[in-house]
Amino acid sequence: MPQDSIAPGGPNPRNTAIPRLIEPSILNALPHYLPLCVFPLILAGAVFGGWWLLPPFLFFLSGNGVIDRITGLDGRNMDPAKTPESRLFWHNLPAWGWAFLWPPTLLFGMWRILVANPFALWEDVVLAIVLTIEAQAVFIVGHEMIHRRTRWERRLGELLLASASYPQYSTEHVYIHHAQVGTPHDVGSAPKGESFWRYFPKEVASNLTDSWKVVSERLARRRLPIWHMSNPFWRYGGFLAFWYGLVYLMGGIWAVPVFVALGLSCVFSMKISNYMQHYGLRRVRLANGRWEKVMPRHSWSADWKFSNWLFFNMQRHADHHAMAGRQYPLLQGFDPAESPHLPGTYGDLMNLVLRPKRWFKKMDPLVDQWRKHFYPEIEDWSAYDSPVAAARPEAFDAIVEIFGASPRLAGWIERNPELLDNLNEREFTDLDLPKGFGPDPESESIARRGLTRLYWTRELDVSEMKSQIAEIPAADARDTAEVARNWSNDKAFQVGMHVVRGNLSQDEAKIALSNLAEAAIATVLAAVVADFVDRRGPLLGSGLAAILPGGLARREIFPEAPLELLLVHDGLKPANSETLCRRFRENLAHLSRDSLIFSPPPRDANSIVSLADPGELRDSAGAGDLPDLTGARCIFEAGDASIAGACGKIPERLRNDGSPRQESPERGEAKPDE
Repeated sequence: MPQDSIAPGGPNPRNTAIPRLIEPSILNALPHYLPLCVFPLILAGAVFGGWWLLPPFLFFLSGNGVIDRITGLDGRNMDPAKTPESRLFWHNLPAWGWAFLWPPTLLFGMWRILVANPFALWEDVVLAIVLTIEAQAVFIVGHEMIHRRTRWERRLGELLLASASYPQYSTEHVYIHHAQVGTPHDVGSAPKGESFWRYFPKEVASNLTDSWKVVSERLARRRLPIWHMSNPFWRYGGFLAFWYGLVYLMGGIWAVPVFVALGLSCVFSMKISNYMQHYGLRRVRLANGRWEKVMPRHSWSADWKFSNWLFFNMQRHADHHAMAGRQYPLLQGFDPAESPHLPGTYGDLMNLVLRPKRWFKKMDPLVDQWRKHFYPEIEDWSAYDSPVAAARPEAFDAIVEIFGASPRLAGWIERNPELLDNLNEREFTDLDLPKGFGPDPESESIARRGLTRLYWTRELDVSEMKSQIAEIPAADARDTAEVARNWSNDKAFQVGMHVVRGNLSQDEAKIALSNLAEAAIATVLAAVVADFVDRRGPLLGSGLAAILPGGLARREIFPEAPLELLLVHDGLKPANSETLCRRFRENLAHLSRDSLIFSPPPRDANSIVSLADPGELRDSAGAGDLPDLTGARCIFEAGDASIAGACGKIPERLRNDGSPRQESPERGEAKPDE
């Protein structure tokens, strides 16, 4: 595979550099002292103000990529196998120096702005911006420190991160991001097609919640309570109290939200880097159910010389994930055939990240090339790219199965990820028997299909379905419609999965879906009548019958079938018939909204329910505005028990065709004699 399939330009020296081994020495470490040069510039600006604030700005501009293109690529590697950490003192000194210089620099700058206040307002604002821009490097040095083996370095890293109001990053990054990078479990690994603006709030929120969750689990394994002093959130709270306490003492309550906003801007910058370092790259799920090992191919690399000096080799992110314990001087630069290279400098791409259309146009083709290069055997990546994989990573195997077999089901779970929970219910797992329980695969298949067919076409009939829906509390007819819709959606998804796995045939699925539809409709109709009776009294001397026409009546429907209903009444006052008909339409429209069984309700809900009296049926059944009544069935009656018999043109099977009449006000249904 040619290199330009991964890095545009292929072997062009602007994109790759010939690796060159170097030894640790003070001369080779000297370029990494460059970040320390900004501290005297900030100090001078904080003391003198005015034009002295310009030099740190010019220093920051050096990292915009211009000097990178002048100095070119680095290409220098140390040999980790032959370089013990004891030889890295001169390389570690600038990182330690930055870590120890930043806290007093930040405190002095805040003191000059909030306490001494010798400057004009514009000088205070500029100095605050200078401090904020420099604070963005907190995540570079703090990240380096929290990966160190010595405790004092890790604690120093936490203190630095707390100055940007983000100390929990210490836990989330080490125990979650590194363990789950490149999988749907890791919110920090953006899937292809997800914009930064969707990624950012989700990542910030999950960083806090997931880090708390992992800490709780680690303490529980040690049989320690959550408030035990070994909980790192005690330290995080202490570090935050230190910084915010000083801000409050210096500037009062109004300085606190400003400090929060400045910290958030640092987090924003860090998340841009994290987004582009992993965008679209996925580890593959192996046949044994495990994710493949993290390798350099699972992070985007860059190797620009000046940025390596300025940001402590941050661009060599691929090797950092492959070997998380390596200190920054030992991180390796890779050839594009081993690790995909970003198509430009960090400065170039940070601006592109904020413009999703341009970002997708630039990066998505490179993601596709990466997939063809490293995983030519995989043709369909839709399950890896789908948001539902990130929403329900624990069900990833089922998601892959669904995307590969049924686009309709894939669309269902993308709109309703909670449907996947139904695959864990005993009702489903008891029928979807595991492989290996029988003497041979053919016997297993016969047994599995027999159980499933018996359950969905015989055992779980309309009457049983209505009983199960009735067990779910509902306040009124509209609430009942929502309950019936959600319940029937869950069951329809199970039916669909049985079809995908060969447990049900298409014809058997039609029967199951038709029964689900009938049970849901009858339940909603009964709830509407119950609401009406509660408000206006019983249906004395009058009756209602609801008739299913067409495919619903013949039990021959597919998902997203149109919902049609013929309402037959006898003896109802015109006002009552119109009121009931309107409420039927409203609640049936609510039932079909977001339904997996029924098509979306039409804008004109009047087309859902047609209204007729027995005389009209006798004289014009199947004609005019009435729906096709061929094979029609009555699924609901209320009021006068003779209503069904009065429908002369409808055959005897009109009277429920096996579904019992409503003998009691179950779930609010009206008695036949009301």
